[in-house]
Amino acid sequence: MTAANDSSLLFSSSLTRYRLAPNPGPMSLDGTNSYVISAPEAGSTVVVDPGPLDEGHLAVLAAAGPVELVLITHRHPDHTEAAARFHELTGAPVRAADPAHCHGGEPLRGGEILTAAGVEIRVLATPGHTSDSVCFHLPGDGPHGSVLSGDTILGRGTTVLDYPDGRLGDYLTSLDLLESLGAATLLPAHGPVLPATDIICREYRAHRLMRLEQIRSALAELGPDAGVAAVTDAVYPDVDPSVRRAAENSVAAQLDYLRR
Repeated sequence: MTAANDSSLLFSSSLTRYRLAPNPGPMSLDGTNSYVISAPEAGSTVVVDPGPLDEGHLAVLAAAGPVELVLITHRHPDHTEAAARFHELTGAPVRAADPAHCHGGEPLRGGEILTAAGVEIRVLATPGHTSDSVCFHLPGDGPHGSVLSGDTILGRGTTVLDYPDGRLGDYLTSLDLLESLGAATLLPAHGPVLPATDIICREYRAHRLMRLEQIRSALAELGPDAGVAAVTDAVYPDVDPSVRRAAENSVAAQLDYLRR
């Protein structure tokens, strides 16, 4: 998937296109990928994660076709900041797992099956990054389907657990659910499109288990009651200051998991 900040939408799969929002940063990578879902014969679209409040970005998403529905993967502002404004622009209901981010639509439920813009969209509850994280499975998108993973799985690097709202036990369960989708194309909210969701899930799980072993080793050295800052220093000795807080959040989530 190639970065795009012009007026175009780029194809990411058979049933989806995307536009990269102009919000790059240490946590958002190149920016937030806002997706447009639509079957070729459909006269409407579904927009996933309208992103930051940038009028030019929203205008491109709205111009892709009459917007039937807006879906939110999770509560973080780089995904939701523009939701209310996009609802004003298009009149389309905005649905999220968290009612606070719904505008004219009902909260999403895990296991719910939606049909919009000629596409079947299955809502998967995938807490861990945040408690309200959901992914959207498109079983008819190509030979193996696709999944819009929000921040549950990224196109590059690994996901931060926003502890205490995000929990490692929940996250590992969510990886199991996504792995069961097999070779579905992975459409992340940050970074490039990836093939084979099941392979990526196994890599993510292996990374988490490796980090847990590092934390166990740090606790053996520092003592079982060592604090988050000390363990972070031991496990992430060269972490960039811009992502130090994210590293501490992940360590806190893993300490909570081990101590439970």
